[in-house]
Parts: sequence; C-alpha cells; structure tokens
Amino acid sequence: YWKDVGTLSSYWEANMELIDIVPEFNLYEEYWRIYTKSEILPPQYIASDSIVERCIIGEGSEIYGQVYNSVIGCGVTIGKGTVVRNSIIMNQCHIGNNCTVEKAIIDEYVNIGDGVELGTLEEKPNELKPNIYNQGLVTIGEKSVIPDHVKIGKNSVVSGETTIEDYPEGILDSGKTLIKAGE
Repeated sequence: YWKDVGTLSSYWEANMELIDIVPEFNLYEEYWRIYTKSEILPPQYIASDSIVERCIIGEGSEIYGQVYNSVIGCGVTIGKGTVVRNSIIMNQCHIGNNCTVEKAIIDEYVNIGDGVELGTLEEKPNELKPNIYNQGLVTIGEKSVIPDHVKIGKNSVVSGETTIEDYPEGILDSGKTLIKAGE
C-alpha cells in the first residue's frame, strides 16, 4: 500500500480511508501488526453518554462528546457536548466543551476553548494560498491556542497562541489565515 500524502487534502483523504468499513489499507486483518513508538498510556476512555462511530482513537484519549468519521491521536481530550466530524486530531490536544469541529486537521498540543466552532461557516477560497488550503479543511498548527467562543471558517489556517482580540466579532471568516509566530 502506498498513497501520496503530499498535500493537506490528500493527507486528510488518506486518514479518512483508514476508517472505511473495509479500508484499502486494511488495519483490521489479524496478521497486520502496527508497530509504533508510543508512550505508556492508559486505554481510551469513552464516557457512557458519548457517541463514537467509525473512528480510530489513540491510547490515553478521553471522549466526553460525539465523534464521527475521525482519526484521534493519543492523549486527546474531547469535552462534553462537543461534536467532531470528519477530522484528524493529532496527539495531546484538548478540545473544550460544547464545540463543533467539522473537517479539520488539528496538529499536536493544540488547546481549543469552550464553545468554539471550526468549519461551520460558508466556504470561501483561502486568500493567501488557495492551492494548499482548500477542500473546506480547517488547519490548526502545532501548539496553537484557540480562545473560548470563536468561530473559524472553512479553508482557514490558525497557528500560534491566539486571543479573543485576534478574532473581530469572535470570527475568523472562511479563507482567512491567522499566524502568530514566535509568541
């Protein structure tokens, strides 16, 4: 099995293929062993009132909300009342309570506050790099911080430790890029 994952959209597609009922790269065959360098973490915790459908969930993750068609890394926390769909959330991320995450790629060590909406606004092309940030994906960079009650549109990019002042009227419109380097 080989797949070119040289673009964000092809990377997202390859991850979504892993959660197909019978994926092209079938992770469910008995003779396939997955070797990975991992920390010693407890098993996943999925709260009794949570819903998880067609997902891969990494060790040490805690799910209190609803997660559909997504790949969740190790040590991720998804808060109560939060709905995640068609997304890739890498290791050690925290997503607060009552959030909506639609078609996002979230890098490692990201902290997302309560009541945040990702990928729910009307789609527009990315203003800076439409050939890279497309397909309606929201891209959140490593160690980024998203404050409470912010809306971030499709084809948008956020990187860095942002505050509510970085979001006029609490919104980063679709197609916008917000990078706070070195802060």
